[in-house]
Amino acid sequence: MTYLSASHYDPTPAGERFRALVNRPGILGIPGAHNGLASQQAKAAGFEAVYLSGAAMTASMGLPDLGIITVDEVAFFIRQISRASGLPILADGDTGYGEALNVMHTVRTFEDAGAGAIQLEDQVLPKKCGHLNDKKLASPEDMAAKVAAARHARRHLYIIARTDAAASEGIEGAVARAKLYMEAGADAIFPEALNTEDMFREFAKRMPGVPLLANMTEFGRTPFYTKAQFEDMGYKMVIWPVTSLRVAALAQQKLYAAIARDGGAQNCVDQMLTRKDLYSTIDYDGFEALDSTIVKTIVPEPIA
Repeated sequence: MTYLSASHYDPTPAGERFRALVNRPGILGIPGAHNGLASQQAKAAGFEAVYLSGAAMTASMGLPDLGIITVDEVAFFIRQISRASGLPILADGDTGYGEALNVMHTVRTFEDAGAGAIQLEDQVLPKKCGHLNDKKLASPEDMAAKVAAARHARRHLYIIARTDAAASEGIEGAVARAKLYMEAGADAIFPEALNTEDMFREFAKRMPGVPLLANMTEFGRTPFYTKAQFEDMGYKMVIWPVTSLRVAALAQQKLYAAIARDGGAQNCVDQMLTRKDLYSTIDYDGFEALDSTIVKTIVPEPIA
């Protein structure tokens, strides 16, 4: 079903749909989707929401995740994912792209682009991936002011406040910040870069009744845990933020090496999504059916 069809459009605001998913019993699994095609594949696998990671966006642009991109660049990714899949998106808003007024503008821009939720973090620019060293934090009061600004501006967007304080201020500092952010108007808390099961459990114990998000990123400080394990630790959401980008990037790296080595991609065909399956994923037939002037495409048979 294409986004051009009226039946593809859900009139319920994305923020309300995201909130309903979080409020259901159990834990919500939210895979990263770094573009529209990835979001369609996530939806086909049965996921009901996707995460748009700042690290995945910047990497796909050939840039490091240091707060370089702008709110309009992020909105471009949100729009394509929203159109492609129709799923509610949890979008990485980094530090809000400025202070209170900038945060309010970001919230409205994300809503207009189709996001269902925003993640705001308590670092200062230039920010870093949450699993890297020597992050510089905003004061708790400054971050709380941003959360309050986001709450004031939002029409339906679900607000998740991320704290990176555990590495430098310990669980005590991270919990104190999280409580302040909830008082300022956050809907949920994302404690970043916890590195033991005891830390995850202790944080959840200190924040009873608060929806918590866990980050299951690879090559970081957090050991591998499953969705069920995070639920048992007291978490309502789990993201796999950059996983799809990492898998795609490695596949592309291997492809280019093979073309350079073999003089073509003939030895990589078994690693490709076929034309037929790709067209099915993006609903090529559905788009053609909307315009009677387009002759129906016949997909060529594979050449042996």
